Amino acid sequence: MMVSHLADRTPPANLRSLLPFLQGSCFVLIETARFAATSLLIVLGLPLALFLFVAGWDLGGLFTQLANLSDRYLEADSLRRSLFSQDLKGCFLVLAGAVTLFRMPRFLKRLAADLENHPARETNRD
Repeated sequence: MMVSHLADRTPPANLRSLLPFLQGSCFVLIETARFAATSLLIVLGLPLALFLFVAGWDLGGLFTQLANLSDRYLEADSLRRSLFSQDLKGCFLVLAGAVTLFRMPRFLKRLAADLENHPARETNRD
């Protein structure tokens, strides 16, 4: 006696049912990448703004300060160079964390609001 198990099989998942999930996932990934990129650009721009402020918003003074900093870096021994680079990395990480923590609540509120206000779904045409 032959028994058919075709009736026991579940139909393949409808790809249209996965579409809202995929759209939401892509939206969250794109917004998170945008948030990370703008946060990184802010962190990289803050030292430039600080140096320009110290130089009195004069590019000649800015490049004079940078030349002085690079001359002192090149004249320093390897231990001082290593300590300076570690301090620079630490300051970058602390500043990146502070900027991210400062911007995170607004980002999460905007993301939640955008996810809640999705456009009306299309009616099934099947």
